[in-house]
Amino acid sequence: MKYLRTKFVLFALIALTSLNLTAQSEEQIVVEARILDESGDPVQGAIVQNKQDDVFTITDETGQFTISVNPGSFLQITAEGFKSVSITADEYQEDLVLVKGSNSEVQIAFQKVEEGEIVAGGTSYVNLPEILEKNYTTYSLDGLNAFVGGFNGGNIWGMGNYLVLVDGVPRSPGSALPVEIEQVSFLKGVTAVSLYGSRAAQGVIQITTKHGEVGKQQISARVDAGLFVPKRYPQYLGSAEYMTYYNEARTNDGLNPLYSEEEIFNHASGSNPYRYPSVNFYSDDYLKPVYERYDATVEISGGNEAARYYTDIGFFRTGNQIDFGEAVNNKTERFNVRGNVDLKLNDWISASLGANAIYYSGRGVNANYWGDAATVRPNRFAPLIPIDFISEGNESTRILAQNSSNIIDDRFLLGGSQLDQTNAFASIYAGGYNTFTSREFQFNTAIDADLNRALKGLTFNTMFGVDYSTSYNQSYNNEYSVYAADWVNVNGEDEIERLVRYGEDARTGIQNINNSAYQQTISFSSQLNYETELAEDHNLSAMLVAAGWQQTISGQYHRISSANLGLQLAYNYKNRYYVLFNEAVVHSARFAKGERTGYSPTATIAWKIGREPFLENSSVVNDLELSVSAGVLSTDMGLQANQYYAHQNIFSQTEGAWFSWRDGALTRSTNSLQGGNPDLTFARRKEINVELKGSLFNNSINFQTAFFANRMKGNIIQASVLYPNYFSTFFPASSFIPYINYNNDDRIGFDFDITYSKTIGSIDWTVGLAGIYYDTKAAQRAELYENDYQNREGKPLDAIWGLQSDGFFNSEDEIASAPSQSALGNVAPGDIRYVDQNGDGIINNEDEVYLGKWGWSGAPLSAGIHLSAKWKNLTFFALATGQTGAHAMKNSSYFWIDGEDKYSTVVRDRWTPETADTATYPRLTTQNGENNFRSSDFWMYSTDRIDLAKVQVSYDIPSKILGSDSFLRNLNIYVSGANLFTFSSERELMELNIGGAPQTRFYNLGLKALF
Repeated sequence: MKYLRTKFVLFALIALTSLNLTAQSEEQIVVEARILDESGDPVQGAIVQNKQDDVFTITDETGQFTISVNPGSFLQITAEGFKSVSITADEYQEDLVLVKGSNSEVQIAFQKVEEGEIVAGGTSYVNLPEILEKNYTTYSLDGLNAFVGGFNGGNIWGMGNYLVLVDGVPRSPGSALPVEIEQVSFLKGVTAVSLYGSRAAQGVIQITTKHGEVGKQQISARVDAGLFVPKRYPQYLGSAEYMTYYNEARTNDGLNPLYSEEEIFNHASGSNPYRYPSVNFYSDDYLKPVYERYDATVEISGGNEAARYYTDIGFFRTGNQIDFGEAVNNKTERFNVRGNVDLKLNDWISASLGANAIYYSGRGVNANYWGDAATVRPNRFAPLIPIDFISEGNESTRILAQNSSNIIDDRFLLGGSQLDQTNAFASIYAGGYNTFTSREFQFNTAIDADLNRALKGLTFNTMFGVDYSTSYNQSYNNEYSVYAADWVNVNGEDEIERLVRYGEDARTGIQNINNSAYQQTISFSSQLNYETELAEDHNLSAMLVAAGWQQTISGQYHRISSANLGLQLAYNYKNRYYVLFNEAVVHSARFAKGERTGYSPTATIAWKIGREPFLENSSVVNDLELSVSAGVLSTDMGLQANQYYAHQNIFSQTEGAWFSWRDGALTRSTNSLQGGNPDLTFARRKEINVELKGSLFNNSINFQTAFFANRMKGNIIQASVLYPNYFSTFFPASSFIPYINYNNDDRIGFDFDITYSKTIGSIDWTVGLAGIYYDTKAAQRAELYENDYQNREGKPLDAIWGLQSDGFFNSEDEIASAPSQSALGNVAPGDIRYVDQNGDGIINNEDEVYLGKWGWSGAPLSAGIHLSAKWKNLTFFALATGQTGAHAMKNSSYFWIDGEDKYSTVVRDRWTPETADTATYPRLTTQNGENNFRSSDFWMYSTDRIDLAKVQVSYDIPSKILGSDSFLRNLNIYVSGANLFTFSSERELMELNIGGAPQTRFYNLGLKALF
């Protein structure tokens, strides 16, 4: 509780700081002025607003306005096509000039710029509040692949290890809830990411949280309640069917059947499920049909010119589907408080403070229920043994039962067997429970200084952030007894003649603490910025940045560090022709001295075509920009997170007698683990990208597309084929092979996003499409294959390799006349036949060929589409995503079944002599089935799919219903569904989870109120 109190104190301090910042009412003054553009023409329709007192006026055809406000009030002036400006009410201004531009600022590397002034290619962004108005989500990056090209949910431009920054500090994207986020920027191209250094070489996602705005205090509250509904369960055979097929598998292996016809009949009849169990883990006896989730957030914001504040309090709770024993108490909870305060200390210094506290807890059972559901055969044991089935007069057995410490519902003992003394059912009833607790505190502060007094156009910014998180598990681990019953039939009635107990009941009451972990992140940046106009049309800017961050993670000796210096030089002529140059100097302690400094030069040239005079009055083109970027990024990301000595010779001494270099009673051996390479250095991302973006037809169409081609050159590997074979030995295990910069990876593709907005009748329509198409290639590999078709070089990075199948063997004669597959294991009729690729008469690993793309970093083509329609107060929103071009392998325990495995329904299509012409599954076997269950095109399937990811309908309660005097300024009600449907030829497989909790649809009812 002391941690909860700390969080409430934190929130109270932020909230108290934010209160009473607005100016006190005084005798009002009248402000009169005229608003002009840069040419001296009046600006009609400009809005002059005092947000503190919620009053406004609009300029007339002469640009004139008059407004009565309190002295010192803050006036904001906005007009379409112009940058907003702010003045104080006691400033006398007859004429006020507005500059053309946009009010939308985008967070990019170490600065915010106007949307129209973004130059670096491969930069996209979304303003999240605009999306949340029609699509409420609970994860910061959810569904954004339908709004941003080049991002498929898991990677940027096919590179998966992107850097996430929240308010400039490396953090998890889940540390900021969507309701707290103002903007998410996606930095994809080399120029866009270069200033962030080595760890940003595979892209950056910059999340910016909300800050307060000048005006009256606003309170926004949101409450949601929803239900998770499982999509699909795995289908496993019941006991009788399993036993029948298992007997068939034994017959195929030349063994006698294990189960008699009578046993199979008794299991099929269901007359006594305790004696003849047929356990279905997915039955309603054990699972709820739905389980709940609810969340609530409150946002408070406001302020004046001197101080602005934003505070958010959030809570969510998610239940659990398992519906018996301790599992009914399973839950996940999260509580957080975030506060941001912006202060204007004087005319030239401003500061900001941000803090976020997160308390996360989860309660679970000491069992892997879903894992057992995929592996425990249905006839193996009965989960519960009924006490009332004990034979009358059998007092010793009844006393044994009644002495159990775990009698369920006053009539059942925990079931098991000698081989199942611990099992998921018994553990959930009696094995205890565990709780996971995580506490996280995040703090960041920044200072901005206007140094115009020293040099016009010079500013200074600095930021410091520190995060600290801890987590641990608390558990009560109870021991328990399970019972196996010996059944007899007396006068046609089943009775328990004897109970066999395995294990002991023991509740120590000891609370165990384990899996303790902590993480600390310290981040810092400092920069000088300079802007000047050399002549009327020549604009120059420069930025000098020093930045770095360091993470300390429990269990890792070395900290993860990033440090770099950056220089940016930018020039534009007439705000139409741009040149941007970045140079970053990065440092990494992972390499030998002399190789620890890398350089990342990048450059962009851009042409703002839409600002050319020949398009000034165009009825088609509102804005158009073409940019070309190229550069080289140095990165140490090719090494593992805690790998710091890859350049050194590494030896180890162990007790042994391989090479005795020491006399005496103690004999030691010295083994080499790796060879040294003092020239090991950074891998380099070399890239060129071309971007085209713009707006058409009165801004009804907005589009952005980028072509990119990059090579990750000099990836770090240990390549045994490049060295003599005596550089490594298997016994004793030793290696003198060093790490080297060798592998090259190529990626080429394009991304796109286009949005169309149009009012048709009384309905406002918006439809958007975003996606990426790309291809990869292993451009250089250290390899030595006898057959060229097995070379990885020239193939996709996520290539699937395996054998090519050719149906089933239908007879021993076919096996005898075919190339030998004995290297793959025992072969019999009903096994898969493979193609002999090299014609040597033997099927082995040398016959593996390229089969397709895994899509590990995303399918070659992935896209998302979103649609919204607004009619009066009613809004409809839908979002769908899709992908094509990738494949996967049916290689889970649900498909690869042999030995004592649990049987899924796929075995119904197994090969037999009678089904040889129609079978789609190999023969059943109790052996290892290694001939059949290996990578081959027989098990491949396409992952092409379209998912209806979200549908939401929202309704704003009309103001006339709320009333003019209502304390409610706005009330919105919405219903939504997520993960609704999958369209795919492999839909059943796509919606299936094996060994884990099932996929779910989510139906939500929400309410948002603004006070």
